[in-house]
Amino acid sequence: MELNLRDAKARLSRLVDAALRGEEVIITRAGKPCVRLVPLDLPPRQPGAAKGKAALTPAFFDPLPDGEVRAWDGC
Repeated sequence: MELNLRDAKARLSRLVDAALRGEEVIITRAGKPCVRLVPLDLPPRQPGAAKGKAALTPAFFDPLPDGEVRAWDGC
């Protein structure tokens, strides 16, 4: 499927669905192909994959200095 950028804007949801079904989606600008819409091939997320990779030290719970608090408050 090939369509111009203007039409692609109006039909983005349908184009994404088409790409996910395996259709080739080409978007043109000024009559020239410029973008191909393809699905991402990402590995599935694994619950707990980050377990043990980060830790909080007791210093995390210390009060922030006044200047830091003011910076966060936007004052």
